[in-house]
Amino acid sequence: MSRQERLSRILEIVVEKGSVEVEDVANSLKVSAATIRRDFDSLAKKQLLSRTHGGAVATGGSLGLPLTYKVAKEDEVKQRIAEAAAEMVSRHDIIGINGGTTTTAVARAIVARSEFAPGDPSELQPALTVVTNAVNIAAELTVRHQIKIVVTGGVARPQSYELTGPFAEEVLKEVNIDIAFLGVEAIDSVIGAAARHEDEARVNRQIAARARKIVVVTDSSKFAKSAFASIRPISEIDVLITDDGIDPKIVKDFRALGVEIVIV
Repeated sequence: MSRQERLSRILEIVVEKGSVEVEDVANSLKVSAATIRRDFDSLAKKQLLSRTHGGAVATGGSLGLPLTYKVAKEDEVKQRIAEAAAEMVSRHDIIGINGGTTTTAVARAIVARSEFAPGDPSELQPALTVVTNAVNIAAELTVRHQIKIVVTGGVARPQSYELTGPFAEEVLKEVNIDIAFLGVEAIDSVIGAAARHEDEARVNRQIAARARKIVVVTDSSKFAKSAFASIRPISEIDVLITDDGIDPKIVKDFRALGVEIVIV
């Protein structure tokens, strides 16, 4: 059993039982207790379960979604990208965020920061407002009462958990966003940021159009890919956060076009 499979199985057990002990899960999966403790800690950092003394319990993030999506591959790279993105957000900001494994990591990293902990109960303004067309992100954040969640309408796409179509676009015409965090399926200096499906790209364009600042979050593999539908030209992207696998020539080209690149 690979680590990916083991983490998914742990989540299945936690969801089924609600509360589990380290020793019980270790015996069930035939691995050491130390391994399960490390796995619990890793899943807790992603807010997919909560640690208890000697075990773990399910959270809102544990429920209702395919587990293979929630325990993303290359999670260490995505986590570094997410933490860099989270540092850009201040209390009371309005952020827009589309669907995808990287943006899901960004959402988790943002709400884990102390700035967005519950404040004075008499405070009228939410600690953070999140506008998203991703049903998985909305589901995870809804349990945090200090955060206002605005979810677009639309038709759900099973592959990405994004809501698309005219209903989603209409909602986005009515909102103002401080920072938009966009995950992409391809990006280069000619086509800009792109998505595989035109309906997703249209909604992502709307999120970007309502934002004062546009931040693309993507691992370096996306620079070698192509995608059908354009989201935003490079000239309209403010910041790009990626990992150190990016080709130095690409960095030079993007910076020449005025894009701030953050490499993690």
